[in-house]
Formats: sequence, C-alpha cells, structure tokens
Amino acid sequence: MKKLTALALAGCMAVSLAACGGSASTTPASSEAASTESAATSAAESAAESVTEATQGGKVGVCIYKFDDAFMTTYRNALQEILEGKGYEVTIVDGNNDQAKQNEQINTFITQGVDALIINPVMTSAADQIISTVKGADVPTVLINREPTADQMSAYDKLVYVGCDAAQSGTFQGELILDTENKGDINGDGKVSYIMIQGDPENIDAQLRTEYSVKALTDAGVEVEQLDLQRGDWDRNKGQEICQNDLAKFGDQIEVVFCNNDDMAIGALQAIQAAGRTVNKDIYLVGVDALDAAKNEVANGNMTGTVLNDAKGQATQAVASMEELLGGKTFEAGNQSVYVDYVKVTPDNVKDFQ
Repeated sequence: MKKLTALALAGCMAVSLAACGGSASTTPASSEAASTESAATSAAESAAESVTEATQGGKVGVCIYKFDDAFMTTYRNALQEILEGKGYEVTIVDGNNDQAKQNEQINTFITQGVDALIINPVMTSAADQIISTVKGADVPTVLINREPTADQMSAYDKLVYVGCDAAQSGTFQGELILDTENKGDINGDGKVSYIMIQGDPENIDAQLRTEYSVKALTDAGVEVEQLDLQRGDWDRNKGQEICQNDLAKFGDQIEVVFCNNDDMAIGALQAIQAAGRTVNKDIYLVGVDALDAAKNEVANGNMTGTVLNDAKGQATQAVASMEELLGGKTFEAGNQSVYVDYVKVTPDNVKDFQ
C-alpha cells in the first residue's frame, strides 16, 4: 500500500522517526510527522513529509447516528471541513438512529475500501459488533461521542475513542447551580427540588450527566429532591413536553430543571416561559453542548448556564487520532480513550464563546 511504502522509506531515511505502537495519551496528540520534524535532521524532515503525504489523501467513511441531532450536526460539519482541508475523500452517512442501518453502512464502507472509519455509534450496546466488524476488515477506526467500555475496545488495537468525560459535564451542571446565590434552593426550604430531562438512558453520556449533576450538589452538602426523571431522547420537542407536564403537575415545587443537552433545555425553556416562570428568578435551567441557540439564551438571561461540549476540538482530535492510526500507531488496552475537556458557560463568560 502507498502508506506502508512511504513509511518504510521514511524509516530508511531517518532512524530517528518514531516507531509504530504505543499507548494513547489523554491529551490531544500531534501527528507523527509533526513531532519528528521538530527534533530531526533535514533528512528526517523530508522523511516526515513523505509520511504526511502518505497519511493524507485517502478515503474516509464517517458514520453519524442521526443527522438531525443539533450537536452532531456541528460535529460532522467540523469533521468534514477538517478532513477535506487535509485532502481526504470524505463520505458522511446518516444512520437515522437505526443501528441495523448503520451496520450496513459500515459494511458498505469496508467493501468500498476506505482507509479509515470514524463512527458515532447509534447504540453503545452495539459496540462489540462494530469493533468485531472493523477488526475483521483491519480498518483503523475512531469512535466518537458514545464511548464503549475499555474491555470492549481492548479487542482491537487499531481503535481509539475520542470524546469528553461525560461525568465532568454533569459535575459542571451541578456547579452552575451551586454558583447561584441560593445554591438552587429558591424557596428556602433547605433542599433543591428538581426535574431531570434525560437523553437516551442507554447512552453512557446520559447516564453520567444524570448522575453527576446531582452528585455535585450532594457532595457539596446540599439536600436534593427528585420530582421527576423522564427520557427526552435529546429532542427539543420532547424536552418541551416533559417540562410542560411537570410544571403543570409540580408547579412552584420545581426549582431546577436539569437537561442532558441544550436541545432539550431550549424545549424546556419554551415550557417555562409559557407557564409564566422566569429563569434565574423563580427557576433555574441548565443544559450541555453550548449550542449557539443556548449561548444566546444564556446571554439573554433565559438559561442559568450550559456546558461547552467542544465539537470542533473533538473533531480536530478525532482526525489527529485517525492520522496516528494511519501512520501505524496502535493503542494499548486501557489507553484507548482520548478526552477533550468541557467548559462551563455562564452569563459572565458567554461572550467568550459567541
């Protein structure tokens, strides 16, 4: 193959080139060519350029769980821009939230001879099958946004997960409430009464955001009361419907609305406003993703805050990790996850992100 030939030539030209193999870093990794270039002689620089040419310009298949997810739309657009800017031939497909359809798409990409795959699984429970398929075809693969277990990923050393630590995003949501003047206890009864609008409960991000947003409060010594927890499937309309029903049922008892993502939070905001409630005065509302619409609502005082899920940063790291795999790097079991930090977005700093 062209890539292997170039790598072999690079090795002959400069023994100082880094060997293939090793474990993943938990910080964004630079490409093999770039790291070699900074420390090598002019001969090694030429070799590194050969490696770079070899690892760019190939065919990349990208599988997204569904196109009408607002966050994944931002993510896939960033991926496409970065990959095409590097000269890759990119095909991005919509799984329509159907795992069977996505499995077919993965098989089609393999049949077409793609050099690498970037996959946003429809279901994390399908990770074993996905990993078995790409391993059998020996296709370097980056999983994004929905993280399998370390045991599942250990089955294939040409596999890496790039994402964020969902527990951190949940913790940051809780801290946004703790940073309010009354720590979420608007009615002063000594406890924070909340509703939780969850994404897909099968998704590890939804599980961890749900758990750690509340844990941040209890770890700070705040008593909590869960009034309701319902599945909103990351959907704005469902977020609006759930919040509307809960406001009708629980009324002023609701002090905090936790949403696993911004789309559901914006839906919840519509219900809050329709019910005559005012965010940051008689109710608090937090989300995750820092979508443009959510940042505007934070700036306008209509959301207490959100948490930046850095789509561009993750897309950049996903491509960097893909290029490491194409360059011959393998990832050791237990070191196959690369994380990009979340950031709290508040009325005080939202302008920095707009």
